[in-house]
Amino acid sequence: MIFLESCKMALASLLSNKLRSLLTMLGIIIGVSSVVTMISVGQGAQKSVTSQIGSLGSNVLYVNSGRVAAMPGASQGARGATQLLTMAEYELIRQAKGDLIQDVVPEAGTQSTVQFGKTTTTTTVTGTTADYARVRNFKATSGRFLKEQEVTNRENVAVLGSTVADDLFAGANPLGQKIRVGREAFTVIGVMEAKKSGPQDLGDQIFIPLTTAQKRLTGSNGIKQIIVTAVSAEKMDSAQGQIEKILTRKLGSAEKFTIRNQQDIIETVQSTTETLTLLLAGITGISLLVGGIGIMNIMLVSVTERTREIGIRKALGAKQKHILFQFLVESTTLSSLGGLIGVLVGIGASSLIASLGQWTTSISPASVLISFGFSSLVGVFFGIYPAKRAASLHPIDALRYE
Repeated sequence: MIFLESCKMALASLLSNKLRSLLTMLGIIIGVSSVVTMISVGQGAQKSVTSQIGSLGSNVLYVNSGRVAAMPGASQGARGATQLLTMAEYELIRQAKGDLIQDVVPEAGTQSTVQFGKTTTTTTVTGTTADYARVRNFKATSGRFLKEQEVTNRENVAVLGSTVADDLFAGANPLGQKIRVGREAFTVIGVMEAKKSGPQDLGDQIFIPLTTAQKRLTGSNGIKQIIVTAVSAEKMDSAQGQIEKILTRKLGSAEKFTIRNQQDIIETVQSTTETLTLLLAGITGISLLVGGIGIMNIMLVSVTERTREIGIRKALGAKQKHILFQFLVESTTLSSLGGLIGVLVGIGASSLIASLGQWTTSISPASVLISFGFSSLVGVFFGIYPAKRAASLHPIDALRYE
């Protein structure tokens, strides 16, 4: 009975000062909505990038020079590489195809200026073989990809990524057109679909035969990266072990190369996005503490305004715990109601970002519950001091207060 009476009095006090209560909750609303929005955007980005990387295959291995490999498809080699991979290493891995290794595809190339008419763009020119599109699960939207005969004959043909095609041809049909890559002329035979691998745009490159790239662009038999697919995801570790043995025997040291699989890349991306999400959530969560300080300030003002009321209640028999509980209910109600409104605002903001910005967002129940729970704890923590101050007032001093 006393519990219900204290709750009624607390709610009546808050409703009697609606504007002040709303302004006090504003800090909590902003804090909770910001945390919910940041976490949903971060988790959405993580799922989107993970899905993009996973779409390239779950049984893919990437072999790079050195101990710190670049992300798959990047234009540079590994940092700290003592030597580049060559066709000799590629051939050794290709000869090992069988029970563990299914496909082996090399990549070689460089950054180059590409020109069509008076339009130019700078992009990555990737020399590879006919199996590249199948191994990377990469499809042509018009025309076709490279053929093995074109690789063998060192033909000057090119397949454009979607981004490069848009930059050079602005929606026109590029098939059969001549483009210049550096000083060499190439005939366009296909355009690939728009696709990303994490933050990398796979459409921002041109594919030409590996042999053509080595002879006319790079001038060496060096390979930037070797892509290997295992027979199945279950045999990927065994395939990786086999490749390590082959390259260690050939190069003399395991320090001269790095092998990464899709799961390693996904875990790295997840770890990075989780760290950034927590950092952003922590920064925006500071506003929750600011809101808590605002609640403490208003509750102290409320204690001062209601000193005589507290004195009268104590004179009529109210105990310290009753006064303490009443003010705690007020502060907790302010923060909890602000947290609830903040959650709703955060969900709405996430949906708005997803629709207007074409971003992927993901709202998890855990983030909502944690944000709401923390806002309630803020009300309790910052309400304890004003509540204790009100409860400790002496009845006679309180009644004398003007």
